Amino acid sequence: MSLLDVRKVSQHFGSLIAVNGVSLTVEPGELRAIIGPNGAGKTTFFNLISGFFPPTSGTIVFGGADVTALPAHKRVAMGMARTFQITEIFPELTVRENLRIPVEVAAGLRLRPWLSRSADGEIRARIGELMDMSGLTAKADRMVGELAHGDQRATEIMMSLALKPRLLLLDEPTAGMGDQETYDITRLIRRLHREQKLTIVLIEHDMRVIFHLADRIMVLAEGSVLDEGTADEIAKSERVQTAYLGKAA
Repeated sequence: MSLLDVRKVSQHFGSLIAVNGVSLTVEPGELRAIIGPNGAGKTTFFNLISGFFPPTSGTIVFGGADVTALPAHKRVAMGMARTFQITEIFPELTVRENLRIPVEVAAGLRLRPWLSRSADGEIRARIGELMDMSGLTAKADRMVGELAHGDQRATEIMMSLALKPRLLLLDEPTAGMGDQETYDITRLIRRLHREQKLTIVLIEHDMRVIFHLADRIMVLAEGSVLDEGTADEIAKSERVQTAYLGKAA
């Protein structure tokens, strides 16, 4: 059974059709990418998947359940997590404190005024695992707002992972990064996919990242699907080269 099945969803804002009959099927363990020019409808499509607003038409099925009308927080509870174009962290807290919040939520300890010694030990151990996985251990007690953009993004990704998702949606994870930061985040995403067996769908503009990571790629243009295929198939597609890369083979 597919983990995510998006069936002909559309989103209208008055006379503007931001997403027009787009379908997407994601299998467990797959890493899918969505690309397209600015204004293609990529982030709006992510908003539909993650429940920030319901589609004008179409159906979204997650884990075999129809979630079309469910709000975002209920989809999170079902195992769907998401990052955003603008990094969403608590800049005045340390890396450790940022991670502790979703770890406690995932453990069902949200809003507890105190924790038992055993529960606190389990929380600390989980935070340590996440920091080791992301290479953030040496920066655990630094304020996230003081860190480089790549470390802030890594913190955000691990905050999403702390929720133990079955599906992770990454919206332009390498946006605004230099070559080394892009390499580090790409390596982290690959590690999460391969070692943690995490199903990932990402939006990305950097074609180097896309072609190194994605099992399959969907191309959007003006709210509709322009093409879909493997990295090799998309790289050779004249329609994609014309609409997205600005040239034809």
